[in-house]
Amino acid sequence: MKKTRPNILLFMSDNQSADFIGCYGNPEVITPNINFLSETGMKFTSAFCANAMCSPCRASVLTGMMPSAHGIHNWLDDSLENLWPENWNAIGEFQNLPSQLKKYGYINALIGKYHLGKAWKSPKAFDHWVTFPHGHTKSFYNNHIIDNDENYNHEGHSVEFFSEKTISFLREQEKNSQPFFCFVPFNGPYGHWPSIKGRSDNEFADIYDSCELSSVPREGINKRVIDRYNSRIIENEGQIPEQFLGPLLLPNNKDSLRNYFSQTSLIDNGIGKIVNELKSLNLYENTIIIYTSDHGFSLGNHGIWGHGLAAWPSSIHRPSFNIPLIFTGPGVSKGVSNSLVSQLDLVNTILSLAKIDELKGKFIDSNPIDLSIEKHEIRTMLFMEQEETRAIRTKEWLYIERFNSDKMPFLHPELYNLKIDPDERENISNNKKFLPIVKDLSIKIKNFFDQYADPQYDLWKGGSAKSNVANLSFWKNVWGNDWSCTFD
Repeated sequence: MKKTRPNILLFMSDNQSADFIGCYGNPEVITPNINFLSETGMKFTSAFCANAMCSPCRASVLTGMMPSAHGIHNWLDDSLENLWPENWNAIGEFQNLPSQLKKYGYINALIGKYHLGKAWKSPKAFDHWVTFPHGHTKSFYNNHIIDNDENYNHEGHSVEFFSEKTISFLREQEKNSQPFFCFVPFNGPYGHWPSIKGRSDNEFADIYDSCELSSVPREGINKRVIDRYNSRIIENEGQIPEQFLGPLLLPNNKDSLRNYFSQTSLIDNGIGKIVNELKSLNLYENTIIIYTSDHGFSLGNHGIWGHGLAAWPSSIHRPSFNIPLIFTGPGVSKGVSNSLVSQLDLVNTILSLAKIDELKGKFIDSNPIDLSIEKHEIRTMLFMEQEETRAIRTKEWLYIERFNSDKMPFLHPELYNLKIDPDERENISNNKKFLPIVKDLSIKIKNFFDQYADPQYDLWKGGSAKSNVANLSFWKNVWGNDWSCTFD
């Protein structure tokens, strides 16, 4: 029976800048299957995430809301799980993509990394549920798995496992008259120490053994990264978890960097197998396929190793926020677009492609993209935030504003002219010539967050955060010792 609406297959990688994919111009990373999606569909070169941390971005993709609207400002710390309500879903109170699709007859599946609350039981919007009980990837191997009503340990590589489980789900849909939404958030390439420590064990390790890593910036470590590391030592009373060593050790550890590349190729291989299965099941022609990542990742850009809060104050540079975004399938034209796109736009673009009513509401900022044409300008500017940092990006400018910078001089603003300084090297915010630009962009930031931030979750106005923040002492110093996060 022919389905009246298209199937939706959404791939999401974990911690991956667009710079480290073949079809985005990287000559060293081998990604033939992602390249195929790009060649057959629409590739966006100026797509940006709302926040360069895992949980906030996943929430923004599914709701079309900024962190200051949905309340998730940082990754949800699994060690705090005992404080979360039973079966807590951090975006459960909001309109969201899977719940809207379900209203219109979609079968929803999540197969991969959840990281939006307790994972032991599927939220009502998902009919099929395969994930980890935790958000962080400590290892790609030997992970505990929640597989619908089963719990077990899987010894093999988690990316391969999620690829195989996706194929199994697709086979179940072959004769189903209902359309499906299959969300596959892989837990790779990841990039954090110690998950990529040393040479990779996967099947693609060999092809990168001689890789020169010419596409990886070989810059000295940014002082902010060192300061951040030292602050963490103080916060942990001299004990520093091994994962925090990465920003200091990765620049000189080529095996680990090649490991990161190999995880990307492993994801690409899984995507190839899944797409081939779609074709063999005669589902390909009626399936919209999307490839993106939760946020970017700096592999040495500006001397920063990681993303967002790897440095303090938070890095808003392009590598941490520029994400791959590719659409292919029915109703999608072929081409390359340099239009400014926010990951917030994903939810209403998907709903529009599915011919379903879009999410609307006071705090939702999601513009559906008309993918039937190559030329489209749906945004002249977009906004990003990272706890103490907010930013606006246009075609010409990147302006970064820090919380209460007048009283905290180390939280200084930044302005970059992207036309003449695309690599964002020269901060010109103190140049008197550009003060009118700074003033104008600052007003735009204020107006945007006045409109789209929910006061209860607006950190800049005394609001709270769900579960945790990166710098609890910072916000307590600002709002008083009784300030705390919320767990509901």
